[in-house]
Amino acid sequence: MKGLIMRSTGSFYEIKSEQGEIFTGRLRGKLKQDGLKSSNPIAVGDFVAFEIEDTEQRMVIIKDVLHRENYLIRQSTHRKGDAHIIAANIDQALLIVTLVMPRTSMGFIDRFLVSAEAFRIPTILIFNKKDLLNEDGLALQNELIEMYAKIGYASLSVSAFDPNDILKLQGLIENKKNLIAGHSGVGKSTLVNKIAPDLLLQTNNISDYSLKGKHTTTFAEMYEIRPETYLIDTPGIKELGLIDMEAEEINHFFPEMRQRFGQCKYYNCTHQHEPNCAIIKAIQNGEIAQSRYESYLSMVLGEDNRR
Repeated sequence: MKGLIMRSTGSFYEIKSEQGEIFTGRLRGKLKQDGLKSSNPIAVGDFVAFEIEDTEQRMVIIKDVLHRENYLIRQSTHRKGDAHIIAANIDQALLIVTLVMPRTSMGFIDRFLVSAEAFRIPTILIFNKKDLLNEDGLALQNELIEMYAKIGYASLSVSAFDPNDILKLQGLIENKKNLIAGHSGVGKSTLVNKIAPDLLLQTNNISDYSLKGKHTTTFAEMYEIRPETYLIDTPGIKELGLIDMEAEEINHFFPEMRQRFGQCKYYNCTHQHEPNCAIIKAIQNGEIAQSRYESYLSMVLGEDNRR
């Protein structure tokens, strides 16, 4: 039999069969990882082959993970050097970001976009909490939306308390497997509860002391809110390390750099100090945003600009 992983707690998995039945599954032995050193062999969104172990208890044994179209990974919090698969077979990602309460750094946004680009996952930026922004904040938000639009990323400015914004979000996610991601406190669970009120996800307030959110989701879980429309709710992501990505290939995942391939004087240009570099020239001409270039440098040099 075949099914879709809806929920993972590390040892057991909730599986929806092709017939719509729900089973609880566990692994028999170890699964091959196809070269990926991962702390979790199975992730939400995976299609798996299984056999029934106990009909009455609806327990099954997972025999194999079927082909993945894509997946999103982060640095494992338990095993240094290992990856943790956040979710698999994603149609699109919605990255929830905020400019206040808490503020999402450009470095974090760009690292997420690079990770999604690496696995060809379309991403839409959702700028949440617009109702908390003053005039200057709204102006900055509009600048960022325009900057990301120029390089191919759609954005949406929303408030969880605006019914029209919720309708727009509901339209964006229709007939797709949608991964919802972002720092803790950006309002993921609140937005999901507005989009799909029946889910009643737990929400927490922002800490006044740190202006950071408290984790309300401890593991990824996928919900089918309408036929063929899924939401994958993820734990608040503090960090998004780049896994299995060499420094010289990072520029492949910046669309504004990728479109200038072959224009530098040197074929192996690092876009840092070489003469006649098309990327540096584009930055000087205002064609590539300085913040994006700084994110690129931080990734190449192994520095951290996510805060």
